[in-house]
Amino acid sequence: MVSKEIKQREIIKKSHQRCEEYGVNKEQVYPSIILSGKEVSSHLAQNDYLLRVASPFIDILYDAVANSGFFILLTDNEGCILRSVGDTGIIKESEKLNMVVGAYMNEKSIGTNAMGTAISENQPIQVTASEHFISAYHRWTCSAAPIHNCKGEIIGSLNLTGESHLVHPHTLGLVVAAVRAIKNQIIADNTLEKLNETFSYLESIVESVSAGIIALDINGKIKTTNNLAASMLSLKKENFIEGSVEKILPHWKKIFERFKCSESYADVETSFSVNGTKERYDLSAYPILDSNQKVIGMVLVIKVLQKIFNLVNKYSGMRAHYTFKDIIGDSPEFRQVIDHATQISGSTSTVLLMGESGTGKELIAQSIHNASPRKNAAFIAVNCGAIPKNLIESELFGYEEGAFTGSKKGGHAGKFELANGGTIFLDEIGEMPLDMQVNLLRVLQEGYVTRIGGSKNIPVNVRVIAATKKNLIEEVKKGTFREDLFYRLSVIPLFIPPLRKRGDDKNALFEYFLKAKAQKLNKPFPQITPQLKEQIEDYDWPGNVRELENYVENIVNFNGKSTYKIINPSSLNSVEAKPIHSNGFDNNYDIIAKDPSYTLDELEKQTIVKYIRCYEGNISKTSRKLGVSRTTLYSKMKKYDIKTN
Repeated sequence: MVSKEIKQREIIKKSHQRCEEYGVNKEQVYPSIILSGKEVSSHLAQNDYLLRVASPFIDILYDAVANSGFFILLTDNEGCILRSVGDTGIIKESEKLNMVVGAYMNEKSIGTNAMGTAISENQPIQVTASEHFISAYHRWTCSAAPIHNCKGEIIGSLNLTGESHLVHPHTLGLVVAAVRAIKNQIIADNTLEKLNETFSYLESIVESVSAGIIALDINGKIKTTNNLAASMLSLKKENFIEGSVEKILPHWKKIFERFKCSESYADVETSFSVNGTKERYDLSAYPILDSNQKVIGMVLVIKVLQKIFNLVNKYSGMRAHYTFKDIIGDSPEFRQVIDHATQISGSTSTVLLMGESGTGKELIAQSIHNASPRKNAAFIAVNCGAIPKNLIESELFGYEEGAFTGSKKGGHAGKFELANGGTIFLDEIGEMPLDMQVNLLRVLQEGYVTRIGGSKNIPVNVRVIAATKKNLIEEVKKGTFREDLFYRLSVIPLFIPPLRKRGDDKNALFEYFLKAKAQKLNKPFPQITPQLKEQIEDYDWPGNVRELENYVENIVNFNGKSTYKIINPSSLNSVEAKPIHSNGFDNNYDIIAKDPSYTLDELEKQTIVKYIRCYEGNISKTSRKLGVSRTTLYSKMKKYDIKTN
């Protein structure tokens, strides 16, 4: 094994050879490179971190060697002196040789010395007396070690210099120890910086989440939270931290018990106490585990239920797509309806849309919603006639967990809850069972729903637009529709005229659908013969706009040539010219179109008068048509003072 002395001599020999190659003059006294003025300030600024991290350890080292004839030098990775510390006398001696801040002590600048050679060889070294390359330094003994960053790169050196007769191996040991302490501090600073960086990332992530986040330890003490959680719970964040979660979540211990049983806790509807009142939220909890997979805390994720409902509505298509601009038709009869609908769009009153199938009731309902202050909220359409009677209550009002066999875990929000803040469109309202009509009436009057199997009253702010193809006045008479619900729904009644009563609108719709269907089906625009146009104008279209739209799609598919296979011209010509009466709406439309504020009694009177005139005073035919007995009809005629002649 090569001894330290031999290795030391080899290092010194190589250094001297390099100095000769560099052309260093053995008789020079001062470093060949010395910064001055602003250059010094700029260089110190560039090495600010090294100065800050090394200075405390330099001060400790100086305390150990004070009054011993030594001084300490800190250099950068190129050997430029950054700091000089020592006894006054020895510092003055070093300054005579320009060993000052800004002087370069590398081998090219001043020959072999501990600082320059330690950097060149990347190892601690002691250089004494004649081992220095220049004669002026033979008076010194220098001990230096390179300083490395976390990547192993040299960022500077630390040097302890004294008179040559003071040489001692322990001097180098002191320097190495100090450099090791500096390196450890650099590692610690780097670790802290990464931790702070990681914390900043995590904090940004937590704050960017659209949910309240609360982290607590195993004892229920809140360790951290995001601003949204504090806002949701109306608490100041600074008062929140280190407080107990008990006040806002009394059952927190039960969640920990579920974790111990390897159970999850996700999307559970719960209540938090906010300003003394209970507010409903969606709560999920996730365990925090240590290295031994032991639960040491948990993270609570709190979401406002209404925001979840809005998100569900957004991505499940529960939005209104049509506006009044999308509606085709300029006939006076139809335009009056649209004008009334536009006028009442900003209201919160219930609307009852009445008209035959295919007249565009949902189109108008969506347009009303999109013209209202609720346009950015949910629009939920429910077909009361398409839902099985045993499911309609749970569909509209929701249910709690365990309410019935097959109910979902955690319960289920009904359509009224999902529509909170928006509009619910109850299509085919005339098909709603009588027992459900009572529940609907309560929601309309009191403004809250109660889930099946639950006892909590859940407030809902929903505008109701109902629609029917039935004559609800007749249904009220028959006892199949509640009179009080009819009045509650028909605060704003709108009768939508059938297509046969809309004059030239059928031509405008026909042209519109031709273009739209040709574009949708990527088909050429078909040529329409005058004969076909005449037949279309003469036809009464009992299926209204929907029938016309489907018919046009057929024409486009067959390029205007094969439509007669679907609707034959003879059947078109044989259609009676007189209007088709459907469910009695034609009898009431003219009245409502002129004045939507007519009462139920006035509508009933006008209906009876029209039928009596239609059947030329024949009471038997009139009573059969109206679906009432002759006695009832005579009673109504007496009530309204209606004569047969």
